[in-house]
Amino acid sequence: MNDIFRIVKEQMNLKDINIVDYSPLTLAYIGDGIYEIVIRTIIVDEANRQVNKIHKAASDLVKAQTQAKMIFAIQDLLTEQEMTIFKRGRNAKAITRAKNASMSDYRTATGFEALMGWLYLTEQSERMMELIRKGLELIGEEN
Repeated sequence: MNDIFRIVKEQMNLKDINIVDYSPLTLAYIGDGIYEIVIRTIIVDEANRQVNKIHKAASDLVKAQTQAKMIFAIQDLLTEQEMTIFKRGRNAKAITRAKNASMSDYRTATGFEALMGWLYLTEQSERMMELIRKGLELIGEEN
């Protein structure tokens, strides 16, 4: 299976990256986007329905509280390196926070997003999907 990151890099002529140069908040930024794409894909696959209902379903799964639940549910499955990436993201000093989330949930979600971003940028999409699938199962959000 081709990794989407590799395809984007090749098609857009992007240079190779040194992942250690990326801040945890940069990892969280890309992780937020790729996680939302995965969630939207799952929701659209479930049924063709009104866009506002699709948006509500997606919003419930991408909010900080749900991401915090997911990382707690899967933390025992993480490798040592994955846990380190999560902690770097969680402990990063963000200037802003989500409107409807506690600071604890927001920081934990930032760690989750950093992990998703790191997995994406290191071309470990299958591992990312495995963790998302297991997290959704464990928190009871998947059919």
